[in-house]
Amino acid sequence: MPELPEVETTKTSLKPLLGQRVVNVQVFQPKLRWMIPSDLDKLIGYHLEQTERRAKYLILTFAKDNTPPLKLIVHLGMSGSLQQHPADSKKRKHDHLIFTFDNQNGVLNQLHYHDPRRFGAVLWFDDYAHKLFDHLGKEPLDDSFDAEHLYDLIQRTHSEKKQRPINKPIKAVIMEQQNVVGVGNIYATESLFLAGIHPATPAAAISQAKITELTAHIKTILARAIELGGSTLRDFTVASGQTGYFQQTLHVYGKEGEPCPTCGTTLANEKIAGRASVYCPVCQPFTPS
Repeated sequence: MPELPEVETTKTSLKPLLGQRVVNVQVFQPKLRWMIPSDLDKLIGYHLEQTERRAKYLILTFAKDNTPPLKLIVHLGMSGSLQQHPADSKKRKHDHLIFTFDNQNGVLNQLHYHDPRRFGAVLWFDDYAHKLFDHLGKEPLDDSFDAEHLYDLIQRTHSEKKQRPINKPIKAVIMEQQNVVGVGNIYATESLFLAGIHPATPAAAISQAKITELTAHIKTILARAIELGGSTLRDFTVASGQTGYFQQTLHVYGKEGEPCPTCGTTLANEKIAGRASVYCPVCQPFTPS
């Protein structure tokens, strides 16, 4: 599944299309996670003005003189991607939506929404932003997401209601979108390894010092993944057609049964919150509540 770094990389890869005008919209398969809006042809005559990211969602803003802007939400789902192609390119299987752009110099370009599993989404922002965004937590690379925030969230220090500290596994906590967005399985696994925290450790049992380490590693790993273009995931490429290289730097994710890169102990695997969680039994000792 494309995670935050892959979506951020996709956003950056769309920069060549900024300022280009939409001249055609073709929908070949409208049924994704939700139906593609039937009136996307309203975008014809608008130019792509801005690209933003919120969690794993892309927000594309289209502008036209003396007209209110139109915004789309794009989610890549499990296997989706946005890929740029010359206008004379052949449609491929699983290309469900194609935008054709004019760069105003007589050159036409296309942006293909490609999604083999069809778990993604293309929606009007005004219709779905409230539903999709209101529950989301902080962005992990924002300054407002820091060790103090994560520790207080776990301990519920500032909760309006009297609530016990969060005692579920720490990996589940950092992967829940209402706590912090975009820390997917790859990046949670790697961050916990570098912080020396067993992924099943009850969150409330972790010291503030360890939470500080974990927060720093989350930020560093995500920033590094963005720098390297994300992970090379099956079925995923960015708009430019390139794939990411972060997977070549992974320490433990996907390496169950291999020796720990730090101590040589055989890496173990445990399912936590329904996801495979590879860890080192020595470097990441379990701390009970």
